[in-house]
Amino acid sequence: MKSFKLIVHQSSFSPFDLIINLKDYPGLNEKDVVEIYHPDNDYPRLLLQVFKVDVPGRGRDTISVEQSIATTFQLRTFADVYVNIVNVADVALDSVELTFKDQYMGRSEMWRLKNHLVGTCVYLNKKIEYCGGAIRCQVYEMWSQGDRVACGVITEDTKIVFRSSTSMVYLFIQMSSEMWDFDIHGDLYFEKAVNGFLADLFAKWKKNGSNHEVTIVLFSRTFYKAKSLEEFPQHMKECLQKDYRGRFYEDFYRVAVQNERYEDWSNVLLQLRRLFTDYQKIVLQYHERPNMEIPTAINSTAAQGNFLEVLNMSLNVFEKHYLDRCFDRTGQLSVVITPGVGVFEVDRELTNVTKQRIIDNGVGSDLVCVGEQPLHAVPLLKFHNKDNNLNSIDDYSMPHWINLSFYSTNKKVAYSNFIPRIKLPPRKSQEPLRKMYEDEKKGKLLKEDEYMHNSIFDYDAYDAQVFQLPPAHSTCVQKVTRTKKTSIAGLEGMNRRSPPISSIHHRKMSDPDIHHSIADVVPSSSKGAYDSNSDATDSPVSSNRLSPRSSISSHKPVIRTGRALINPFDPSHVTVKLTSNRRRWTHIFPKGPTGVLIQQHHYQARPAGEPASRSEDHRCDNNVNKDNGSSMMNNNHSIYQVDGNVIGRKRMVSTSGTLGGLVASSSAASTTNNASLALLWGATGEQEWTPALTTGVDWKSLTIPACLPITTDYFPDKRSLQNDYLVSDYNLLPDDVNADFARNRAIYKEPLTTMEVFKELVSQRLAQGFQLIVGVNENEVIESHCPSSGGPPPSKVAPQMGKANNVAPTKRYLLSIGRIFHKLTLVESTITVTRYRPRHPYPPFNIHYRYRFHAPNHDTYEVSWVSFTTEKLETYNWNYMDHYICTRGDTDFALVEALKYWRFRTLLLPLYNPATKQIMEDETTHCDIYPTPTRHDLDQLTDGFLKMTEQYFNKVKRPNKQRMAIAAAGPDASLTRRRHSTSNLTRNAQGGVSNSPFRERVGSTRLPDRPRLRIEAMAAVKTVLERTQSQTGECDDTYDDGVIEPKLKANATLVETMERMRSPTLGVGYLQQTVSLPSHAFVSIYAIHWLQANMEGATYEKATNIMEKLLQERVICHASGDTSKRFVVGYYMYHILPQKKDKENLSDYVKPLGDLQSFENEWMEVEVLGPRSPLLPAEATSRAIDISGSSPVTDDTGVPAFLCDNIDPDYMQLGSDSDMPLYKNTHLDIDVNNKSDRIEWGHARYQATFRPDQAYEMCIQWAVASGNIVAELIFGWARKAQSCRLQMVPIPADPLALPFTLKSDPLRGPIYVPLNEEPLLRSKSTLFEGFPEDTWLERLFLFQEAIVGRFGFIKCTVESTSHEAGVGDHLYVHVTGNMFILIPTTVKSEHKALRTKPANRPLNSSRYPVHLEAAPSPHEGYITRHVTGKNKDDYDNTRRMGFLWSWNHMISKKLKSSQTPATGDEGFQMRMLRDFKHFCANQEQRLSQFWEQCWELREKAHGIQSC
Repeated sequence: MKSFKLIVHQSSFSPFDLIINLKDYPGLNEKDVVEIYHPDNDYPRLLLQVFKVDVPGRGRDTISVEQSIATTFQLRTFADVYVNIVNVADVALDSVELTFKDQYMGRSEMWRLKNHLVGTCVYLNKKIEYCGGAIRCQVYEMWSQGDRVACGVITEDTKIVFRSSTSMVYLFIQMSSEMWDFDIHGDLYFEKAVNGFLADLFAKWKKNGSNHEVTIVLFSRTFYKAKSLEEFPQHMKECLQKDYRGRFYEDFYRVAVQNERYEDWSNVLLQLRRLFTDYQKIVLQYHERPNMEIPTAINSTAAQGNFLEVLNMSLNVFEKHYLDRCFDRTGQLSVVITPGVGVFEVDRELTNVTKQRIIDNGVGSDLVCVGEQPLHAVPLLKFHNKDNNLNSIDDYSMPHWINLSFYSTNKKVAYSNFIPRIKLPPRKSQEPLRKMYEDEKKGKLLKEDEYMHNSIFDYDAYDAQVFQLPPAHSTCVQKVTRTKKTSIAGLEGMNRRSPPISSIHHRKMSDPDIHHSIADVVPSSSKGAYDSNSDATDSPVSSNRLSPRSSISSHKPVIRTGRALINPFDPSHVTVKLTSNRRRWTHIFPKGPTGVLIQQHHYQARPAGEPASRSEDHRCDNNVNKDNGSSMMNNNHSIYQVDGNVIGRKRMVSTSGTLGGLVASSSAASTTNNASLALLWGATGEQEWTPALTTGVDWKSLTIPACLPITTDYFPDKRSLQNDYLVSDYNLLPDDVNADFARNRAIYKEPLTTMEVFKELVSQRLAQGFQLIVGVNENEVIESHCPSSGGPPPSKVAPQMGKANNVAPTKRYLLSIGRIFHKLTLVESTITVTRYRPRHPYPPFNIHYRYRFHAPNHDTYEVSWVSFTTEKLETYNWNYMDHYICTRGDTDFALVEALKYWRFRTLLLPLYNPATKQIMEDETTHCDIYPTPTRHDLDQLTDGFLKMTEQYFNKVKRPNKQRMAIAAAGPDASLTRRRHSTSNLTRNAQGGVSNSPFRERVGSTRLPDRPRLRIEAMAAVKTVLERTQSQTGECDDTYDDGVIEPKLKANATLVETMERMRSPTLGVGYLQQTVSLPSHAFVSIYAIHWLQANMEGATYEKATNIMEKLLQERVICHASGDTSKRFVVGYYMYHILPQKKDKENLSDYVKPLGDLQSFENEWMEVEVLGPRSPLLPAEATSRAIDISGSSPVTDDTGVPAFLCDNIDPDYMQLGSDSDMPLYKNTHLDIDVNNKSDRIEWGHARYQATFRPDQAYEMCIQWAVASGNIVAELIFGWARKAQSCRLQMVPIPADPLALPFTLKSDPLRGPIYVPLNEEPLLRSKSTLFEGFPEDTWLERLFLFQEAIVGRFGFIKCTVESTSHEAGVGDHLYVHVTGNMFILIPTTVKSEHKALRTKPANRPLNSSRYPVHLEAAPSPHEGYITRHVTGKNKDDYDNTRRMGFLWSWNHMISKKLKSSQTPATGDEGFQMRMLRDFKHFCANQEQRLSQFWEQCWELREKAHGIQSC
């Protein structure tokens, strides 16, 4: 210990928290941890780590601490402080909570950050940066030795909890009948929920700076009093469901807020109160029609409501988090707010599905009850008793996967401080009671002679026996006989026929939290019979047959089946066998003073007369009552206080994983495996329930929800592994695999080292929801597959390994998700992956569910349906994924849908539109003021797109002409040369790469796939020859000015043309030569522009023909060296072949790759076409399309296309009019700023054709990349796009979210806007009377297209997850990117036949599999339901005119900019919708006026022609 003088410094002065001269303190070394404190101060001591910092000019024996830290720890400047070296083990932290905001942090990043933090010192509010500042978080709370501390050291064993202030939160408010009851203070429960709980919650969000993306849904279940379906009118039948008791019901969902982020939520509270006033009335009277009898509707109670269905609705959205990846939020939370007390009647199968999905997906689920806390343990699920037997007993389950809170207001009642915890039923009149006695069937009472009198029957003894645990030591056979003796004996007198044993097990499934096996009861039962009804989420049965039974369970019939019933009033004696599911979330809980994991919102009322604290002798008393060998807790309810929260003192039985020291005596205790038990109740499984336990609100979980922890601590024991799991393994030798690939490479890429591959395998498993298993001594569990050489102890997580590649010691990781365990082992250069998967996997579930939902801006409750399915995690193809990683994303291992890789879809849209500005500025303007784009506008867009492709996507540069060097040395000159990336991904949906269908569909231009290697982009490229002598040329886009020499003659020979192209000053302008580009490479569209500028009379067609001739004559060739590629106009690269006579230049000549696939994987090449016209050209021109063709909406005379005579009959078919596939793929360098601590890459899937009048789509895809680094790349592009007059907008994977498609978001749906055609008809019978009938459909479509054009919508041909692209539905996006419109169309059947030609079919050749459930157009049905009073038979087009409108919910604040004020602006969005509805409804005659103007134009044009 030594005394120093303390001074402070700013972080700008030195990035280090502590500056100390090592010479001043003998024995002090770098990396030591010291404590710093004033001798007279009992404030927590500050711990800091010592780094060597040379700062001259500081006095002797002086230390300097960063100012904010000194303030936090109340250290006084210039006072004396003691500095003392501490032992790291004494200040090691048990757990640390880190919070982060407005960023996406994947699980791989969490793990790498954790490894980065090991051995560092942290203190409250310390800011942590990682990956070059791409990832930022802050220390929120630390726990050590059972208490909160202010600083400490992170060690290998510290659990790190990540909490996100920006999560996706679904708040579900259960509008059951209790919402209209009053609580003890006289408030409605609704008021308590909204004015109380939600108001408090929003206030806490504001205080904490949380910025969650929130969806709020009101939900309820309506029962109908009816005996049969016949009592319902037709319009009600489509959504009715029937429950297990034969009651008819319907579920209603009212979405109040959808994906919103607000600074201030008070308006939402107001909106919820408004909805409340008539919610019940609307829902109960929803189906009433005049003069129609409908059955009486009743709102259900909370217990009978649709609680599990609601959780599954949010899971359907959450499990697709990788499809619409948002970069400014992490974490998913479902909160259900109920007026009930936490008891729900549920279906057993649905419980199993919900449990498995919630746990596997790692979604936080909170239940907040505003009712009073009952006297028994909750949450409690009561299973539907489908058994009509009088003696059947209710079966309960206590889900540990729901985090429970009780909200109580702190109002006081003047006359008493008693809070009733039981809700008394309302008083009934005497009449029904008498009736019940008379009618024994209704009252379920037994006849006199059937029920027992007290004299015969000892109820107390009977109860004791029902709740008794089965003995642990008896074998199966004994158990069965004993069961017969005791439990049935009690019933013999009551019910002579005991039900046959088979009926027991066909009816009951085990409680989802308690394992039991029918095999215990019926040894002869066949395995198959068991499996069909095994519980879907817990340990398999075969183990129980062998292991002593230490669990209890409940069967409904009193015929006891070897398990006791759960007693909700005293669950504390009940333990269950540990499973990985039980321990999945435990590492987010801190360890209390007793060494038990605690939840801080459960308080214990202290028994009277007990001292406030007890001596801390937490002995583990063996914790086992030897009487019957089951592990029951010692029942000493002493209490210990921590932090105002009181926690039971007793130490729990240590589970196999809790890092809370396993006491030797307990493992050597008399029962066999009590270490693998957990308490039945509670999220931690270690905190005991007592009747005195009061549950408050877990505000922390609701304000900064925890992400699924990256570590867990359960691994099955040896016996279980042998009996219940199938083992398979495979070896991966990255060096051999890469050597193999290197032989066939076109472009050399530095391969990943074995160590990098090994870490990445762990990263990918974490990213897919696996957890690292720590604290397990796996030598006891696993027969080690490989010799353990000297190295770090295997139980540690990821010891920081340098890239020491000499001889790597054995490293081993264990990971798990559900019942799947992976062991990854590294010995020297071999990676072994061992997979354990359950021998008896759970049957897959698929539950269909119908409901009505009312989304924002809709007018009605729409019918929809959805499926809840459990995912079979064991089918994930890890072997394929591991090879994808190993080869750095080689084309042979394309990313396929089943790998659940991440993606982000974007559209490029025109940046600036004066109409948008006008609408924003002038409140009174109508919104149909968007002009038709002029030819000049379209040319500018094309130029902007070419610039974007060249400079930012391809990162290539064209050196400047010498004579214009000064003028043009602007932004272009300073561009960096493209860092080379790699391997093309021909993503084909089948998953295999060698499948030839891909190549056939694309056309035969592709060379055979050749596997290749990638180099590390940062490494020096060995083969680059920076040739500059021949690389002169121009870069400026002005081709005609400065042409001094005379233009080429129109009849110039190819040789002359060629010579001019190669001229150093006047030539076409070469691209700078880089790794995969040959010498003399140029861009096809710029060559066309050059010819037009340098040749007399060169039209676009002529220039194209000349280039095609050059290609045929082998003067030029595609830059990949593939001679079969045709000349494509656009951003396509070609090069000039060296001619025989140019001998002197051959030495400089760099050859092309000679591999088309590698080339396409390096470069983004896009065909550029003109706008697509709906009119047939007057004369058949050549195949080439004029790039700058006129605008397609009108013909030359200005007549709107839908009134022209020469309509192209194929215009509506979305088939591409070129031989290009719809999408192409290329490799993408993600980490352009070298921020990451690993090699990262991704892929871009982009549209092969650009048209200036359409939105252009690009989708970024990745598996091995950090979210924040991908985000930086994309936001960088979005900024740069603005300099190219484009804006980059994210779009969802499913823009319309149609109901009736399996993949869509269950609470989202398009808004139907009908088109009122009545006023347009006048005296006609149909709109287009007088035109040929076969053009009516087409004309109607063109009319609708003209309307959306006026409102600023442009075409976008994108695939959707809900239906195949080009099914005949035309999607449009607004120029601001805010919304989509779909024009539903029926494609004529003869065209459908044409559409199946494989030539037009590269649409789905790769990524998004076609979902067969999306029949040709789901919208037809959707609209018909809206419009035609639900009769589906008439599809006549006149009744179905209209549009489907949907919002783009992917636009985030980060993508807003001053240049695009309307993007994401809510006021603007609502105005557009309102105005569009008005126009379509012909308010103020706007639609009629538009129609008449169009006819006038037609008549004027015809008048001109006829005279």
